[in-house]
Amino acid sequence: MHLGAPSTDKVRNVVLVGHGGAGKTSLAEAMLYLAGETTRLGSVD
Repeated sequence: MHLGAPSTDKVRNVVLVGHGGAGKTSLAEAMLYLAGETTRLGSVD
């Protein structure tokens, strides 16, 4: 396993922009969950 920096062709940046309370955190968490990167959805309460 190579632990150095990834090649630039493998790097992806995602930006979620919106007003406070617009649901950016919930959207990002749902995207990670659906992509299989997390195992549960949290709560912002």
